[in-house]
Amino acid sequence: MPWLERFFRLKERGTDLRTELIAGLTTFMTMSYIIFVNPSILQNAGLPFAATMAMTCLAAASTTILMGLATNYPFALAPGMGLNAVVAFGLVLGMKLPWQVAMAMVFIEGAVVTFFVLTNVREAVMNAIPISLKRAIGVGIGLFIAFIGLKEGGIVASDPVTFVKLGNFHQPSVLVALAGLVITGVLVARRVKGAILLGIIISTFLALLAGVAKLPQQWVTASVDWSTFGRLDLLGALKLSLVPTIFALLITDFFDTMGTVIAVGGEGGFLNRDGSLPRLKNVLLVDSLAAMVGGLTSASSVTTYIESAAGVAEGGRTGLTSLVVGILFLLALPFAPVAGIVPAAATAPALIVVGFLMMNVIRDIPFDRVDEALPAFLTILGIPLTFSISHGIGFGFVGYTLIKVLRGQWRDVHPLMYIVAALFAVNFALAR
Repeated sequence: MPWLERFFRLKERGTDLRTELIAGLTTFMTMSYIIFVNPSILQNAGLPFAATMAMTCLAAASTTILMGLATNYPFALAPGMGLNAVVAFGLVLGMKLPWQVAMAMVFIEGAVVTFFVLTNVREAVMNAIPISLKRAIGVGIGLFIAFIGLKEGGIVASDPVTFVKLGNFHQPSVLVALAGLVITGVLVARRVKGAILLGIIISTFLALLAGVAKLPQQWVTASVDWSTFGRLDLLGALKLSLVPTIFALLITDFFDTMGTVIAVGGEGGFLNRDGSLPRLKNVLLVDSLAAMVGGLTSASSVTTYIESAAGVAEGGRTGLTSLVVGILFLLALPFAPVAGIVPAAATAPALIVVGFLMMNVIRDIPFDRVDEALPAFLTILGIPLTFSISHGIGFGFVGYTLIKVLRGQWRDVHPLMYIVAALFAVNFALAR
């Protein structure tokens, strides 16, 4: 298709139609869990499951397609895990706010971030991050993805004393995840085209055989429920008492995306030598508008997904990958039960392998310089252990600024780093 080549510049990016299709399908399969997990979480806040599932698909599809067309990068978006839990358990159940007010707060937070993008503040902050921290963010997110994979596959489990422990290897789901990890690892090591996607498909087949996954009783939903679209209560959210909470949402959204873009951009080879991303403003603008879309559709804040790295690892290099992901989310509107066939045990191996692939930039961090290496280490450690990209970034920002100042190297710190580090310090102080 010549028009696809011209629009997405496939040859220039060293890719082709087949590779982009495989990459898009891979990204979709690794993040399709959100179709069911998001409504499961938000129903605790009183949102109807069917409507939230439909709005999850709609929000993910529209914003991912926009990302592909506006930026020509293989970034995919969907309602963010973590933020949806904050909405359900923090804002609605904790603060006793109606879910319509909570969604309006998400919309307002997205509007504020959009303002920061249009005034170049968000891009300036991202460009002010030192290269050592940018590399550390990519490594930390790689560990985060791998940890999520280990957790979802049951290979590691929670423990009240040691926090984590070895999972139960007698469970069929864990055995499926382990088998899938071996298969995916071998396919990647042998440089098989579409290795990660093949690993997910084979793991899903094994899960069906082991009874871990089941075929759906119905393959098509009868109708799409739009009842929660546009139900946000803006007047109810415009209260002075809610400003600190909106600020906390903003900090999380602002820096989660920043970390994801740096990490996935580094994996795809999109970054310049200084760690900056060409056409960054377009990426950040789509992402900030996506948060507003999340509030408008009552699907919670929509953000760029770290699972985009799975498609990039398969060779996805253009917005065509995103277009494929978006179309698959649209198709999932009536065929959502089909996406539910793929269990967490089947996608866990893909996440672990992708996390491994994202670790390669750790060799470029100057560990012989403590003033650069220690903040990088705090970032790498903080992201997976706090289960938060923004918290890990905050550790690195505060640590970098303090070390430079105490060493008398305060002139080496970009002025925006002082502001952001101070905001993180305030956010940590207010956290409960």
